[in-house]
Amino acid sequence: MNIEQRFLLKAMEDNNFVCFMYEQESFKSVKILKFENGLIYTDSGNFEIEKIKKVVVLKDRF
Repeated sequence: MNIEQRFLLKAMEDNNFVCFMYEQESFKSVKILKFENGLIYTDSGNFEIEKIKKVVVLKDRF
């Protein structure tokens, strides 16, 4: 598990919003619902962990 995956997992456990880049598209204030088998299930869709870049965990909580 790389550092970005650990940040995403911690954000999910703490109910924090995240921002990230996915295939040249920016996603802001995303709520992580489930983290499973190399996929992240969010309120904005499903994403492959390997393609996520520039992860920022926000202080805002849901």
